Amino acid sequence: MPEQDRKVAPPEPTAEENSVVAEATRAIDAQQLWVARDLLAAHVREERDVEALRLLGEVHHGMGDLPAAGAAWFGAGVKGPEVQAAVAAWRSAHGDDFGAMWRSLPRSVRQEPRSKKVEALRGKALEAREAEGEATDPAGSGVGSSASGSSSGGGIDAAQIIAWVIAALVVVCAIVGLVQILRWMVPGA
Repeated sequence: MPEQDRKVAPPEPTAEENSVVAEATRAIDAQQLWVARDLLAAHVREERDVEALRLLGEVHHGMGDLPAAGAAWFGAGVKGPEVQAAVAAWRSAHGDDFGAMWRSLPRSVRQEPRSKKVEALRGKALEAREAEGEATDPAGSGVGSSASGSSSGGGIDAAQIIAWVIAALVVVCAIVGLVQILRWMVPGA
């Protein structure tokens, strides 16, 4: 079983956190790994719970999803040979794209305060983004500003395209309407 990095002391778990871990453990004992995965993933999305992250990594590992296990274990600061293999698979799955690796971490891990390893990944994601000529936060995931909620993933934003199409239609309709009004006002035009 992986060892936990002792450099960042996690806060004491609340009763809710203990109940989520306990419920996930019961699901694991019942051979319902997908239930445990869903419980833990939803929990660590909002709450920083190192024990839940560690267990989520074990669940992903048990399901054969090494990249997801690597992301969870990286966020939890877990160490060990299984962890090294999973983190290598996580890096490989993202092609060593530090921005993609950063975005694959649960939101609670990306929020401050961060462990040294997570902060280093954030720094590399920022450097990679700046090297590409984009000084913005990679996908609004807390790089550059921890309060950022905007999305700038670099792809085509469907909502923006729809807004431009609607704006163009409004302009066309306005022009057609204006021409029609002028025809009514000026007979024989």
